[in-house]
Amino acid sequence: MAYLRYSPEVEVKQPDEDELIDKIVGVMSAANRQVFDKHRHATRDAHSKSHGMVIGRLDVYDNLPEHLAQGLFLRPVQYPVVIRLSSAPFDIADDRIPAPHGMAIKVIGVPGKKILPGREDEVTQDFALESDLKVLPFGTLESYWHQIQFFEKLGQKPPVVQEVLESATRGSNKVLHFLGIDNPVVDSLALRNEHILGKTFSSLAAIRYGDYVAKICVAPLSREVQALTGKPVEAADGPSFYRDQVVAFFQESSAEYEVRAQLCTDLERMPVENASIPWPEDESPYLPVARIVIPKQDAYSPERRTYVDDVLTFNPWHTIPEHRPLGALMRARNKAYETSTAFRHKMNAVKRAEPRDIREVPD
Repeated sequence: MAYLRYSPEVEVKQPDEDELIDKIVGVMSAANRQVFDKHRHATRDAHSKSHGMVIGRLDVYDNLPEHLAQGLFLRPVQYPVVIRLSSAPFDIADDRIPAPHGMAIKVIGVPGKKILPGREDEVTQDFALESDLKVLPFGTLESYWHQIQFFEKLGQKPPVVQEVLESATRGSNKVLHFLGIDNPVVDSLALRNEHILGKTFSSLAAIRYGDYVAKICVAPLSREVQALTGKPVEAADGPSFYRDQVVAFFQESSAEYEVRAQLCTDLERMPVENASIPWPEDESPYLPVARIVIPKQDAYSPERRTYVDDVLTFNPWHTIPEHRPLGALMRARNKAYETSTAFRHKMNAVKRAEPRDIREVPD
């Protein structure tokens, strides 16, 4: 199969891109301040609610073919990892309100200079992945600008109204129009609550994959987590049932996930600048490149929660050049993540730090 070779030309700067990014970051920053005023504690401007923080290792597979043995995955190496599981909204909402979820991975011991200014010499590499959506419904900056205003409007509604709206989308979006919310991507809310550890998490947008271009995903591999895929959760399980699920699981079991890469073959059918267009898996399937092994542990101790939630950052731009995020939405995330991080650490009076050893992560 002929895979597209990476070159800077795979990205095309969008019209009014800088202005749109500033507007988007402005809305997200306003939401960040709103949440701080509500809780008197600063959280991330997305994925603010954590459900578990685990440590493990990433084992790069041996004998990968040339097109997969790229960047971080060049050689069969073992890396320690810190993983944060979360919900996507910018506020700490009731878990009974359906939402996409996130898996943020910090790989420790990665050689090479990193992209972010002032952090070039760190030895960590981040991946920020999301579940439930195959693509980003708002695939361009202009579309995202319209959608972020919609979600901001939804976020200002009382939690009970949010729950009713999001439940309604599973059957019909007519109630949204009745309430004056006209949005073409309400299907992104049409989720049901399922066990978080059985989900597959994806980068959704493209990243550089060494000499190639790819999307990556992390999928359940061991029997224990595969058995949880699609397992429904009853709404009566409480406002923090995802945390309770993660804690209970890792008290008794270990887990394994597989890292897979989907390489781009053609920019027309697999675009970089429009993340709403799915890349056809029959043309280029996800291929395994590594395994993540997570042993039994306390997944939500007070010390670890404080360290991961308040001290650490997870930014897809905190990376070696070989895994540089690609596309306008990823370029917007660069400014958004760094703006949010600066606000969070300032308001919480906590210094940002990057571990150089897995032993720095509290038990």
